[in-house]
Amino acid sequence: MICDICGQEGIHIRKVARTYSNGNDLLVIKDIPVISCPHCGESYLTAETLYDIERIRSHRNEFAVMCPVEVASLYNIGR
Repeated sequence: MICDICGQEGIHIRKVARTYSNGNDLLVIKDIPVISCPHCGESYLTAETLYDIERIRSHRNEFAVMCPVEVASLYNIGR
């Protein structure tokens, strides 16, 4: 595949997880395909992936399952 930024061949697709929060309301979306180019160093999402993320965020009750997650705050480390 060809990079949309620099036009060179050899991009890699890696899967990542992203968190979206609104106060104490947290949503984790995993297996998000991110396109990474080893030539120019850019990483980006396709329009289709962005659409799917927004669809999941808008209809989270249809797609998400409850899962216990440990959450730590950087401000609670006792400095």
